Amino acid sequence: QVQVVESGGGMVQPGGSLRLSCAASGVIFRNHAIHWFRQAPGKQREWVADISMHNRATYGESVEGRFAISRNNANATVYLQMNSLKPEDTAVYYCFMAGTWGQGTQVTVSS
Repeated sequence: QVQVVESGGGMVQPGGSLRLSCAASGVIFRNHAIHWFRQAPGKQREWVADISMHNRATYGESVEGRFAISRNNANATVYLQMNSLKPEDTAVYYCFMAGTWGQGTQVTVSS
């Protein structure tokens, strides 16, 4: 059974940074792309970034240049480094891989 668990969310001031983690189990991690999504209150879930099994990263327009996705196949974890955070980045961030969603981690950007 595939499980993905996000962590690392919290509250940060505008301009600050956070690093989210997504740990996976029950799957051959290196064979899968991993995706980050986010959902703000009252809005639809939005794709943020993904990283292929070949380590190719792509980003949504709203986070390009500020966020960086990476993966560590040895510990079956993907990271989302978020820099220059803005209030509009406030959302629950979700990890998605192998057809499975995590429970999400809250990110709040506020002064």
